[in-house]
Amino acid sequence: MSQPHPDPELHLKRRAFLTAGGMGLLGLSGLLSGSLSADEPRPTDLPHRPAKAKRIIYLFMAGAPSQYETFDYKPGLAALAGTDLPESVRKGQRLTGMTSGQKTFPIMPSKYGFTRCGKSGQWIGDLLPHLQKRADDLCIIKSMHTEAINHDPAVTMLQSGSQIAGRPSIGSWLSYGLGSENRNLPDYTVLMSTGPGHSQPLAERNWGAGFLPAQYQGVRLQGSGDPVPYLHDPAGLDATTRRDLLNDLGSLNRQAFDRILDPDITARIAQYELAFRMQTSVPELVDFSNEPSEVVDSYGPDVRTPGTFAANCLLARRLAERGVRTIQLFHRGWDAHFKLNEQIDTMCHSIDQPTAALLQDLKQRGLLEDTLVVWGGEFGRTVYGQGGNGKIDDPGMGRDHHPRCFPMWMAGAGVAGGTTVGETDDFSYNITADPIHVHDLHATIMHLMGIDHERLTYSFQGRRFRLTDVAGIIQKKVLA
Repeated sequence: MSQPHPDPELHLKRRAFLTAGGMGLLGLSGLLSGSLSADEPRPTDLPHRPAKAKRIIYLFMAGAPSQYETFDYKPGLAALAGTDLPESVRKGQRLTGMTSGQKTFPIMPSKYGFTRCGKSGQWIGDLLPHLQKRADDLCIIKSMHTEAINHDPAVTMLQSGSQIAGRPSIGSWLSYGLGSENRNLPDYTVLMSTGPGHSQPLAERNWGAGFLPAQYQGVRLQGSGDPVPYLHDPAGLDATTRRDLLNDLGSLNRQAFDRILDPDITARIAQYELAFRMQTSVPELVDFSNEPSEVVDSYGPDVRTPGTFAANCLLARRLAERGVRTIQLFHRGWDAHFKLNEQIDTMCHSIDQPTAALLQDLKQRGLLEDTLVVWGGEFGRTVYGQGGNGKIDDPGMGRDHHPRCFPMWMAGAGVAGGTTVGETDDFSYNITADPIHVHDLHATIMHLMGIDHERLTYSFQGRRFRLTDVAGIIQKKVLA
């Protein structure tokens, strides 16, 4: 049993009285009643406005897909193949250490075609034939930009609004602000898959709660074995005994909270209780046997292999219909510095059918009307080639990082489907119309979720923080 804090008054000052105006105490009362219901008092008065989206499925393509083969058609590059990218286009912009020593920057057009798709006539790469059929659902953004030029800070920026580690992830902010619609599953669920391309590591902080209370962090479901560690009771321990043990543990934790008022204790109680409920909810969640075979098959041949992107897309739909607020799929393998054509082909193939099936499945069930779907990576790729023998016909040639402009798309609740926002120059090197920063993307996502991004804040170390820092403009062209 823990001892009282030697200076309770100092401890309270350090914790800023539960860091949220005493709301931790209110949260504790809900936890101790055995409930984490949707009407539980939240840290702020949310939603701030009628929400278009009740939930979000964020498909994060870790490693950064190339825009030239996916969503930014540049047919004029064919006539410039192999020529040096003009200095007037680069304008002395920052390069990575991987190409800063190159003497030439040979323009490398895409070897793959593009097609005008749907009634909207949007250009989508031929490597994505299934997504081409969903063109009228997509709002394609071609003018995203960020400051980060290397993977880790760029991913951290997309996930938390800062290149510096330690800030809460976007899913944690949504969990903190909006709570859960399902008391038996986490507010914020993370799924991970790896494609056949080169994979960059991902840190768990990208779905962490940062300085928010720990119960708002993402819960990762494993792709193999039990989705959650220790999901099943050990031999000789039945559910009744486990419930008794948790009751006794909860009593000890409440006694500790009464002495030191540490809000982390409320998070611990919440996680124990959620884990107990997940023993029933998770096995049913990951069991696809009750799905119609035609639905399962629509996600592609990999869907029956746990941990694949296809299986995770179907799992995302099942999480969405069960009221999980934030569902995030990280798909690694897009970092094509070398052998671009080989890698981009296989990576697009790994996500094309499952992503299109997810959109169609959500739409058929009426879920796309209030589910926001977001797709994209941490930055784009360069128009000039990297590696190989310096010749663009070398199969070893790839593309370097490019934060100046890159594509993303959004679909579903409140989004203007069948539209393209933003323009880039003839080399997809610089933005020429409607630049959208990461902060703008986050502000727009939160707007669709019913949140005023300037009002959802959290006091930490003497400053009120928010996901969008001191920036962020809602992008009205994205909205329906």
